[in-house]
Amino acid sequence: MRSGVVTEEQGRQNIYAVEPTMYVSGDSQFGFNKQSELLNGRLAMIGFVSLLLLEAFTGHGIIGFLTGL
Repeated sequence: MRSGVVTEEQGRQNIYAVEPTMYVSGDSQFGFNKQSELLNGRLAMIGFVSLLLLEAFTGHGIIGFLTGL
């Protein structure tokens, strides 16, 4: 591990760790990335519109629809 050293006027040393170089990979990853956020948003929009259509056609919300079965 690299470390940085600063020497004061009296000869005392202040030794500290140097942060590693960060890089961004273009590979697909798990977690929060652009593709997963787009998919999540599109699925949410499809679900919301389908709930509106269900209420418009049946006259009941999702709870009323499920309890009426």
